[in-house]
Amino acid sequence: MPEQRPERLNFRAVEFLTSAPTVAECPEDSGAEVAFAGRSNAGKSSAINALTGNSKLARTSKTPGRTQLINFFSVSETQRLVDLPGYGYAKVARSMKDEWQRHLAFYLEQRQCLRGLVLLMDIRQPLKEFDLHMLTWAKQAGLPTHILLTKADKMKNGPAQNIRFAVEKALREQELDTDVTVQTFSATKRSGLDKLEQTLNQWLRVNGQ
Repeated sequence: MPEQRPERLNFRAVEFLTSAPTVAECPEDSGAEVAFAGRSNAGKSSAINALTGNSKLARTSKTPGRTQLINFFSVSETQRLVDLPGYGYAKVARSMKDEWQRHLAFYLEQRQCLRGLVLLMDIRQPLKEFDLHMLTWAKQAGLPTHILLTKADKMKNGPAQNIRFAVEKALREQELDTDVTVQTFSATKRSGLDKLEQTLNQWLRVNGQ
């Protein structure tokens, strides 16, 4: 008999679980979770809402950078999506930004149940300083990373793919391409959702059943 493929996870059933102001207050470090991160204007909440089919699940704001909590969403009892605070755009004190980044680095490097990182970048402004920080931390933690080049509907497909190729080349040149994949994505057009779901299914199945 041919081997049966595991059922795909139902991201439409995802529900809000809890919010944590610090890593120490996160849920128990067990099961499997995937974190979403990106600069505050990268469209992170819109991507999560498109994935789950729930426009109100992850809060979107006309003032980027308001979300300063680590937000957890349950896919199942043992599988979670994590919305990390957006950085680099919020008009807050430098000391607070430094504190946020310390929490982020600690979370990425110490969270044992973390199976992968989805890093979102506005396709028109990829690989900013914060993005490179995240990629460096993920590499140090041996964490697979999937880059979403968001807002791809803002340009034609040809130029969008050229940017994807340029990002992949830049990652190779900076030796940040280990276990990193890149795709274009549009929450508005819902393009790229299948590829994102495929990646999440693969990661969350690891010890998350």
